[in-house]
Amino acid sequence: MIEAKREKIGRALLFDIDGTLADTDPLHREAFHRVFAPRGHVVDDERFKRELQGFSNVSIGERFLPDESPERRLAILDEKETIFRDLVAGQIVPLQGLMALLDRADSAGIPMVAVTNAPRLNAELLLSGLGITHRFKALVIGAELPHGKPHPLPYQEGLRFVGASAQASIAFEDSRTGIESATAAGIPTIGMRTTLSHADLVAAGAVASASAYDDPDLLARLAAAMTW
Repeated sequence: MIEAKREKIGRALLFDIDGTLADTDPLHREAFHRVFAPRGHVVDDERFKRELQGFSNVSIGERFLPDESPERRLAILDEKETIFRDLVAGQIVPLQGLMALLDRADSAGIPMVAVTNAPRLNAELLLSGLGITHRFKALVIGAELPHGKPHPLPYQEGLRFVGASAQASIAFEDSRTGIESATAAGIPTIGMRTTLSHADLVAAGAVASASAYDDPDLLARLAAAMTW
């Protein structure tokens, strides 16, 4: 985990990466399908949403590769991540309105943190591809902690790095496990509708959902919460 300067600010914006900053979930689904199909697991959209989206590779390995050793599971999932990075290269596009929102948060002096279950190589590739690595005070990797999402620890760590309070902050997530993690940490969470529906996101605990970062209702909610 990257050590970061702790800010004396009570508010923060915390972002998941895949499916939240960029719509990469279809490429993850394809990479999982390429690795798991020869092993008898067809990965369609519904199975991806239900059993793969937002989960850590450790838990995915336990579910899909129960007969393999932990070392072999790791190797198979590393293969999946390599396929994903090959697929996503040159195709990293920010969700609509993201850059303007990051500009606004920077101007208001509100720190931002990236919180993900993705491997560090993936997270750094996506942030770099979007040209926004410098925007974030910290990058929290679930696999580098004792517990990843849906445990609250990744988001608790994100808050700790910038000295922010949960209730004064807002998280952005696109998966059930991510929303469960952020809300368990006490952070009001906006669900981004890149893969799941509004009903699915709210059922997981999101206080609202949006399809893009320039959604008027989202911007009004942020203006009220962040007082910018």
